[in-house]
Amino acid sequence: MKKILAIALASLMMLSALAGCSSAPAGEPAAPDAAAPASGTQASEAAPSEAPASDFDASNPISVISREPGSGTRGAFIELFGIEEKGEDGTKVDRTTEEATIANQTNVVMTTVAGDPYAIGYISLGSLNDTVKAVKIDGAEATAANVASGVYKVARPFNIAVKGEASGVTKDFLDFIMSAEGQQIIEDNGYIKAAADAAAYAGGKPEGKIVVAGSSSVSPVMEKLKEAYTALNPAAVIEIQTSDSTSGMTAAMDGTCDIGMASRELKDEEAAALSATVIANDGIAVVVAPGNPVGDLTSAQVKEIFTGAATTWSAVAG
Repeated sequence: MKKILAIALASLMMLSALAGCSSAPAGEPAAPDAAAPASGTQASEAAPSEAPASDFDASNPISVISREPGSGTRGAFIELFGIEEKGEDGTKVDRTTEEATIANQTNVVMTTVAGDPYAIGYISLGSLNDTVKAVKIDGAEATAANVASGVYKVARPFNIAVKGEASGVTKDFLDFIMSAEGQQIIEDNGYIKAAADAAAYAGGKPEGKIVVAGSSSVSPVMEKLKEAYTALNPAAVIEIQTSDSTSGMTAAMDGTCDIGMASRELKDEEAAALSATVIANDGIAVVVAPGNPVGDLTSAQVKEIFTGAATTWSAVAG
C-alpha cells in the first residue's frame, strides 16, 4: 500500500509543534527532542546523509520515492523511462511500484532522499542542489548543457497555458517571460531557454491582478520571473499557487486561474481547450543521498527500481 509522505510529514510537524510548547522544570533548560524529524517542507534544512561508502550495505532494500499522480514530473518520468506501459486494451498504465513512498512536492522528495542513504527519487534538474546527488543515466551527467545538446535524454518542456486570448497583465507577463530578459532569468536558474533569440521586453505595463497555478517544478522559476516583472511593473499583482501540472491545466480550463503551469507536454484534452507556450526545457535528475556510492545507472536499471523488479541496491550496483 502506498505511503503518503506528505500526510505523514504534516502529522510529525504537528507533534513537533506540540512538543515545543511544553516547558521544562524551573531552572532547567528545555531538552531538545532528538527524535523529532526535519520537516519535509524544508528541504534546505535537511542534513544530507554522509555515511562513508564502506558503510553502505547494498543488500538493504531500495527506498523508492515517487511523485503523486497528477505531477508533471511523474508523468514525464514514467514516460521517458518506460514505466508507463500500454495495457492490452491500449490504455496507458503506470507501473510504479506500490511500495513507493509518495511525495507531493519537489522539496519533499529532496528532503526524504537526503536523509536516507538507501533512497532514490527524481526531481527537476533546475531544483538540484548539494543536499542530494544526481546519478548519471546511461553514462551522461544531468546538466543543463547536456540536456541542451541532447546527450542527457531525460528531459521535458515547461509549459504555460491560457484559455482564450490573453490580455492585460496576463498578456504582458507572458510577453515578459518570452522576452530576452525573461529567458535570461530562466537560463540563470539552471534551465534551458525556449527562445534563444528573443527580443527585449517592451510591454505596456498594465495594472491588475492575475493568478498563476500548477506545477511545483515550474513554480520556483515562475517566482523569479514574477519578481523581475513586478519590479518593472509595480502596478501588477501576480499570485502563484503551487500544486501539480494536472491541477494547473484544470484551473486554466475552468477559469480559476489566468495562467496554468505544467512540467510536461499537454494532454490531448488540455491542448484542445488551451493555448500553450513552452517557456523552458528542463532535465529530470534521478537523485540519491550523497552517501550512496552508486553514481551511474542505466535507463533499464531505473525502470527496474521504480517498477519494483529490483528491490535491493545489490541488484543494480557494481
